Amino acid sequence: MIKDITLGQFFPGDSLLHRLDPRMKILLSVVFIVAVFLAKSAASYGLLVVFVAVLAAVSQIPLKTILRGMKPILLIVVFTAVINLFWTKGERLLVDFYFIHIYQESILRMVYMVIRIVSLLVGTSILLTYTTSPIMLTDGIEPLLSPLKRIGVPVHEFAMMMTIALRFIPTLVEETDKIMNAQKARGADFAGGSLTDRAKALIPVFIPLFVSAFRRADDLATAMECRCYRGGEGRTKMTELRFHKEDFLFALCVIAFGALLVLTNILLPFGAI
Repeated sequence: MIKDITLGQFFPGDSLLHRLDPRMKILLSVVFIVAVFLAKSAASYGLLVVFVAVLAAVSQIPLKTILRGMKPILLIVVFTAVINLFWTKGERLLVDFYFIHIYQESILRMVYMVIRIVSLLVGTSILLTYTTSPIMLTDGIEPLLSPLKRIGVPVHEFAMMMTIALRFIPTLVEETDKIMNAQKARGADFAGGSLTDRAKALIPVFIPLFVSAFRRADDLATAMECRCYRGGEGRTKMTELRFHKEDFLFALCVIAFGALLVLTNILLPFGAI
């Protein structure tokens, strides 16, 4: 399960999404998130699934990799589905067995919530972390937040901090997997026993993990100081970001998707809850 976490990982490639300007991808990710929460009817959620599938195809990231990244949130998806199935009330009762009451509206809401969670994770991951390197993310976040400099916000440091945090996620995941394998070789049992026993078994994992994380952070700070890193004031960039025609064409496609989704809610309201 630890190896299946792909959050923050970058998969190199030469697809259209890989070539897009990071600033545009960040803005379009916000538009996509808003569009996901605007979906209300069955047709709009179907359109959302099609759009995410097109994104996955355009990114050229293997489907196996995308599905593998969904395993860590499987428990959250199942929990959300169960909550919406049994706690949502409606008018059309389908199952009435003792304290179990399942309505048609609760089934629809369960399906919609699962689609929403999966679409949010897959869509934003494809638009950002999967197809954008940490350096490019930093270069994209900083100019977008540059207006905040007028009120004294350290924009460059904030962007660098976010990028380093994303970059450290795969490293910490790998480190956790190594520590757990070492503890298993010494007889540790992470799967057996009660919930309390499992929690206690994780203590020998967390302590060396925190020590390793602080050591890596200290090494990174030392390396940045040795290279005379002094923040963003007066710094230049090796590669200047420029918008290209394909950036605007892709932006039009995403905006058109959002508008079509809203129209679908109005013209095809079947299954709306």
